[in-house]
Amino acid sequence: MSQVAPSESSVIKRVAYEPLFLRHLRDENNIKGVKKVSLHEPLTGLLRVTVITCDAKMPRTEIWRALYSAAFFKGDCSKICIAVNEDIDVDNADALFWAMSYRTNPSEDMQTLLHRGQGHGPKREHDGEEDSSVLIDATMKSPMPPLALPSKEYMERAKDIWDELGLPPVNVKMPWHGYSLGAWHQIWDDAGRRAATGDYLENGRISAGQTQENLKPESKLDPDTGLPAKK
Repeated sequence: MSQVAPSESSVIKRVAYEPLFLRHLRDENNIKGVKKVSLHEPLTGLLRVTVITCDAKMPRTEIWRALYSAAFFKGDCSKICIAVNEDIDVDNADALFWAMSYRTNPSEDMQTLLHRGQGHGPKREHDGEEDSSVLIDATMKSPMPPLALPSKEYMERAKDIWDELGLPPVNVKMPWHGYSLGAWHQIWDDAGRRAATGDYLENGRISAGQTQENLKPESKLDPDTGLPAKK
């Protein structure tokens, strides 16, 4: 049945439209940092929300070129264009909101494009015949702290124990384990392993030896040591 998406027609169109957008951005416009293009399907029917997955090292100018290129590619698509990094599951709306919440400064990372046609669909309540588009750069602008979850090795072991106990199957969806987003140091991995093996008292002794006086909240860390930078 061809009804509200996902439908027979939207499923068929998605496998054609997404490669079409990717070729337009990466090959025809030579924006090499674009990894994939995803069109949101449930209820929006592929036409309203376009998500562009970008390489972490992609220059900001290229990210915006990709957003503008996607917005102008098809007149009935891309009312909302969002650029994200590869760690974001583009089919998970929670992950998209997470990226927009923590990786976007609205005054700097959003643009509105005027004079857009409304495209196919029910007319809205107001009388205007024009619509607009919003472009959102929800990529990381600098290294960030990791996701506050145990690392993959611990979560995999937890899942093994869960399965051994015969508990209901786990429905895993990203993000289901912690991973580095750039602002991380080996000493914290070492501390986690000591805690997991029961050597948490050693962690306390190490922390006690690292205390500094007169530190202000939100003090920057020394990237070489992972400790508060000494003045």
